[in-house]
Amino acid sequence: QVQLVESGGGLVQAGGSLRLSCTAPRDIFVISTMGWYRQAPGNQREAVATITLTGNTDFADSVKGRFAISRDNAKNTVYLHMNSLKPDDTAVYYCNANAFGRNYRGQGTQVTVSS
Repeated sequence: QVQLVESGGGLVQAGGSLRLSCTAPRDIFVISTMGWYRQAPGNQREAVATITLTGNTDFADSVKGRFAISRDNAKNTVYLHMNSLKPDDTAVYYCNANAFGRNYRGQGTQVTVSS
């Protein structure tokens, strides 16, 4: 079973910052577009940010200009840098690896932004 391990969630005040990390098995990481999704209570899961093997990135409109995504190929790790956090960013954040159409997801990490 493929395991993606997320870390870095927590409680932060509005306007603050957090960095999420996700480490994947190397054989999956080196062939995957990596991404982050989130799901707030009562809402559908939504894509937040993705980064391809060549470093191309894409972001949800709601986080553009506030979030960044990066990957460290030597560490098999993808990061989500979250700045200017808002209460609406409160959700469980999931790491995702898309390897030729097959998706692998982590267990999620809770991010709570207080007003």
